[in-house]
Amino acid sequence: MSKSRNDTRIYSRNKFKLGLFGMNCSGGLSLTKAPERWEASWINNVCAAQLADAAGLEFLLPIARWHGYKGEIDSLGTTFETLTWACGLLASTKEITTFGTLHVSFVNPVFAAKQMVTADHIGQGRFGLNIVSGWNPLEFGSMGVDLRDHDDRYAYTREWLSIVEKVWAEREAFDYDGTFFKLKDVLGKPKPWWNSRPLLVAAGNSEIGRDFAANRADCLFTAIPSLEEVAPKIAYFRKVSPSDQVRNIFASSHLMVRRTRKEAEDYHHYIVHEHGDWESASYAANLKGSRPNSWMKQQNNLEARLITGAGFPIIGSYDDAIETFQKLHALGLNGLALGMINYIEDFPHIRDEILPRMERVGLRHPHVDAISLSVR
Repeated sequence: MSKSRNDTRIYSRNKFKLGLFGMNCSGGLSLTKAPERWEASWINNVCAAQLADAAGLEFLLPIARWHGYKGEIDSLGTTFETLTWACGLLASTKEITTFGTLHVSFVNPVFAAKQMVTADHIGQGRFGLNIVSGWNPLEFGSMGVDLRDHDDRYAYTREWLSIVEKVWAEREAFDYDGTFFKLKDVLGKPKPWWNSRPLLVAAGNSEIGRDFAANRADCLFTAIPSLEEVAPKIAYFRKVSPSDQVRNIFASSHLMVRRTRKEAEDYHHYIVHEHGDWESASYAANLKGSRPNSWMKQQNNLEARLITGAGFPIIGSYDDAIETFQKLHALGLNGLALGMINYIEDFPHIRDEILPRMERVGLRHPHVDAISLSVR
């Protein structure tokens, strides 16, 4: 068992870390009608989590979603709530860090603080919080919550997080008199595992979002529409972040790899052009306030890219994927949150082909040694 939060797997010395992203949602990251598309059943989620845990992957990251992308199959329309999802998977795994993704406007911070402490105890310090300010007006409307102006959302998030951190830390009851919250006699017990707060992650793409993530999170996620945009983004994060605050910078990616590049490209054509849910992709591309609108709007073939997932596409041979990982690492990225068409059926490509190649080029240590090499 880890001796401190710094000993958990996500802080291992692997140069390029990997996690599974979005498997709590029907279809995962993809908008395809292909019959093998991801079915987000609980049994499948546990199976994929245990495969990732056994292989030495660092984390599991869910998507908080309350409305899907409609179309013929309503991809991402069937989802598990992420804090209870995290609790179940933390109880079903041994070493992998598992995040809950939380729209802070939808949950009282005192209530959420206790929920997350519960998850942290279940996982013995392996729980992390992915902080979401939100953007989808449909989801806010379904909750009966006003969608504040963009900057006000982050002001609310900062205050919300300050309360949560205070609940986790304070030993005596306290009052809180803020802009958004007026609280009396607040006290939370038990405290987080190891009496240290859970890992915090955030994704920032706007300037204010990047500043929030860089100053309040331990790890952050950023979008990479193209390789050319990686280095400037990472340089900005490192510049504005307090010294040693952000220890890992990740991006999301859709991984579609096969033995040869042609096999991968043929499979991509099958997923997108033979079975793509183009109605759903069009809806996602034009949804007001969506991430595709904000950071992918200049991309060519946007809807085709959305069908395989909005993350950075890695489509090719196993060696092509390793070459891309090396480039991303050289640009300063610490790892990727991976989407796949089917997290169980596609996982052998990662376990049996990708991970051994990463070890051979020095991006990862052999799994049996990874924990012993954790940062102390």
